[in-house]
Order: sequence, then structure tokens, then C-alpha cells
Amino acid sequence: MDDWLAEFIAEERLPETFQSTFDEVCRPLADRCVDWRADFGRTAVVGLCGAQGSGKSTVAAATERYLNRNGLKAVAISLDDFYLGREARAWLAAKVHRLLQVRGPPGTHDVALACAVVDHLRGQGTTPLPAFDKATDERQPKSRWRTIEGPADVVILEGWCVGARPEPAERLTQPANGLERRDDPTRAWRGYVNRQLAEHYQALFGRLDRLVLLQAPSFDVVRGWRVEQEAKLRARTGGGMSDGEVGRFVQYYERLTRWILAEMPERADWVVPLNPDRTPVPLTT
Repeated sequence: MDDWLAEFIAEERLPETFQSTFDEVCRPLADRCVDWRADFGRTAVVGLCGAQGSGKSTVAAATERYLNRNGLKAVAISLDDFYLGREARAWLAAKVHRLLQVRGPPGTHDVALACAVVDHLRGQGTTPLPAFDKATDERQPKSRWRTIEGPADVVILEGWCVGARPEPAERLTQPANGLERRDDPTRAWRGYVNRQLAEHYQALFGRLDRLVLLQAPSFDVVRGWRVEQEAKLRARTGGGMSDGEVGRFVQYYERLTRWILAEMPERADWVVPLNPDRTPVPLTT
């Protein structure tokens, strides 16, 4: 194992099995990014989609570091860092639907800012990269944002719904779970989320040159991944959601996650199927 990768695994508190993920996902992704950058003759903007707990942020960070160590100027940014703050979401909750108070689904991000950052990374000059503090539920002050001198060779935009397309209207008729059945009987929330995905998020996703999907085996596995994440957080910090709270929380993401798993594999440029333990199964192109 390279020294830098061992340091990365230690910093991120990853299991040693991440070595296989690096070899089978991160390194091949980096190789593809190099080829795409050469093919385009400009910045390659790559979307990395993966359900909650799939390891997409870690894969993006390791790929970024590997590319930078090998002479390219690469940057990984997260859709999470473009969340609207509490006040903006409270306004949406009051004016549109109370479920919009919870960050995550389309409609709770500053899409215009994300578009501006991606565009700026393609050109000369310094680009500040927004950062969202989930502990305070607010965007960090600009003084704490990292910066990169452009143009970048590779931009990796990672997020749970990156590259997603809106659902057909007929799919919105039936509730996906108890949350929708109880709290969204008029379909106002899921309709708003779907319209936001169609009318605004496609402007951001249209900037992607390539789309990579970390494909979870099923939504039930995704739920288990999130329960595991929160259990580790409780053990480490004493905070984090209970299993019951996780069960409710993941329902905000269930509808679109199921749609992504059904719809995206046919059009993604590279699909990486994952085992229930998050390790990659033999790769397909």
C-alpha cells in the first residue's frame, strides 16, 4: 500500500478493506478522468451518484487526492455543501410544505450557487468552495472555505441524487412509505421536489460530462448502511440518531433513491455495483 493511501485510510478511519475499493473503484475512476480530460481538451466534470452510506464521499476524496498526486489539478465537491440554511428552509416549510424543513431532497439546495462554482472551476482564477456544517445546520463562513486556482483539470461532483432525472407524474400518485402517506397526503411535497428536480437541478446536472453510479443492491441495504453510520457516530461522539429516527429520516430519500436505482444504470457512463458490505463486485462498463 502506498504511504499516502495508508495515511488517507488512517485519517478517514477506514477499514483496511478500502484498499480493494481504491484498486477497483478509485484508481479506475481516476484513469477514466484522465482519459476524459484528454478527450475534451478542457475541464472534465464528472458526476458521482451514490445512495446514503455508499461511500461516495470517500471515493471522491481518494480519487481527488490520487489525481493530484499524479500531476492533475482535481477537486471533489459535494452537493451537500450547497444546502440551504435553516432560515431558507424554514421559509420553504412555511410557504410550500413543512417537510422541506429537512435538508436533503431536491429543493433544499442552492442550485444557482452550485452552477456558478462548477462554471468558475473551468476558468482562470481563484474559486472559493462552499462548505456546509451539518452540526450547526448552516453553511460555514466564507473565511473557512477552501479555494482552488483554476482551471481545474477534473471536477468530481458527488451526491446522493447527482444526475437524477424527475419521475414520471404517474409514479407520484401512490405514497412510497409511511412518511408520505401520513405527512404528504396531497402529494404537495413530492410534487414540489419532482418539479425542482425537473426545472432547476437539470441545469446543474447538464453541466456533467460523465456520470458514475455507485449502485447499492437495494434500498433496504441503504437503510441498513445509514443505521450503521449513526451507530458508529453514537459510539464515537455520543450523538447521532437512534435506529427509529434513522428509519424515519431515510424515508425522505426513499422515493428518489428507488427511482435512481431503477432508472440510472441504463444511462450512466460507468456503473459500479456494490455488495451489501459496500465492497465493489466485479465492475461493468
